[in-house]
Amino acid sequence: MSEILYEQFSTELDAAIQSHLEWSRRILRCAVLRTTPGPDVLKTDAHILCRFGVWFIKNRFIFDELDAEKARALDINHQSMHNAIRHICSDVLENQPGSAASLSTFETTQTLLIEYLSQFKTLSTQLGSEIDPLTKLPLRHRLEQNFSILSKRAKRHSEVIAILMIDIDHFKSINDQYGHAAGDAVLAELAACLKDVLRETDQAYRYGGEEFLVLLELPTADGAKIAAQRMLAAIRALSVALPDGVVVKLTVTIGVALAVDGVPMDTIIHNADQALYQGKEAGRDRFVIAPASLQTMKP
Repeated sequence: MSEILYEQFSTELDAAIQSHLEWSRRILRCAVLRTTPGPDVLKTDAHILCRFGVWFIKNRFIFDELDAEKARALDINHQSMHNAIRHICSDVLENQPGSAASLSTFETTQTLLIEYLSQFKTLSTQLGSEIDPLTKLPLRHRLEQNFSILSKRAKRHSEVIAILMIDIDHFKSINDQYGHAAGDAVLAELAACLKDVLRETDQAYRYGGEEFLVLLELPTADGAKIAAQRMLAAIRALSVALPDGVVVKLTVTIGVALAVDGVPMDTIIHNADQALYQGKEAGRDRFVIAPASLQTMKP
């Protein structure tokens, strides 16, 4: 996730915690005044109708990226809390005393919900500090965990994981000719360009120096080729204005490797890196797909 997305997620977590504290007041009004708390409490699928439930579903991929096991526990706990309070409110509206067991479940699960959300806020804050300050992209610290999460999800959905290694062509000459401030401007602009062309669920990293890594979850293997073509086209169209007013045009070389079940991430990255090297040898400004034929492609 980008630095902005981490900050937004952290802010929305605070709102989620507050919304469920406010939600408890509606339950109290139901118990005291015998007024309905609303459909997002009384329906059997209330856990996906409440404001938090809707937001949680939309942002589930972020929760999974942070801690997939804890995200599942949070989901189950949230549903249990809604089930308990539905029973209590239904009894109250029928002029029956609520169940002590349901009340105990509600109290326990709400406390756990707040704890889980606080833990996710801590995780998002920690990971937000692992953002490269220049490119605003995450560094490689969580790459292995994120790869594992995406691989498991892709296996469930019969999808494909691809790793793209992206290297700026002739980057050293930019530094040598225009200075390191120019090089920094190029890196920042390229990162912004990548974020523009990637989907929200795609993950780009600053891998080191002038090298970037993109992690994709795709419906088919052909999606990797389409994604690489899209990136090449966007970067070719990019014009970077340097601090001294000079405008620089960029090209990149991309190595693409598809994940194979059971093959370690480091091996997939190595394959992508080898494909990148093949692209450099073939003249740059192209992508190469590994490992089958390593055929160069320059659309």
